[in-house]
Amino acid sequence: MSDADDNNYSPRFERAARIVAAGGLIAYPTEAVYGLGCLPGERRAVERLLRVKRRSWRKGLILIAADFEQLAELVILPRAGLRDEILASWPGPVTWLLESQRGVPAWIGGGRGTLAVRVTDHPLARALCLRVGAALISTSANRAGRLPLKRPLHVRRELGPELDDILVGPLGSLDRPTTLRDGRTGATLR
Repeated sequence: MSDADDNNYSPRFERAARIVAAGGLIAYPTEAVYGLGCLPGERRAVERLLRVKRRSWRKGLILIAADFEQLAELVILPRAGLRDEILASWPGPVTWLLESQRGVPAWIGGGRGTLAVRVTDHPLARALCLRVGAALISTSANRAGRLPLKRPLHVRRELGPELDDILVGPLGSLDRPTTLRDGRTGATLR
């Protein structure tokens, strides 16, 4: 889906966007795997997502956005050094661990004062962020300790009853999750 398609969303896409905007939990395609997503400020939705994954909130979660403006109130870019490299990597498949702004809920970043964020170049995930008008949680669709799910049928079988919707669409071209880098040091973490 391109910017030119902004006014031609499918009814399934519109349904998924409405569910997310209302505080729901969905699965959707990303660069390499299906992701679970909700609005990061909706504590009940985030808690539900963590229950579905069977994951501790202390591990933190990744946020995706359509552009940096959707992340600007959540993170602090370094003043120099890596700032240009971070911005040049987006949109794209690089997730950066950045210092979080004051007041960002601890349940998003695991209480560490940092957030893992990415400006996605996946067309459907990007369109979802645009339609909802906000960054979204994006964590792999799987139970903790199990392989991330890559097919909507597998998502439906394993997690379907616990989700409000599954937005079906093609995955991106990556064969594994996005690179994770530390925005303070430049180190590759994953």
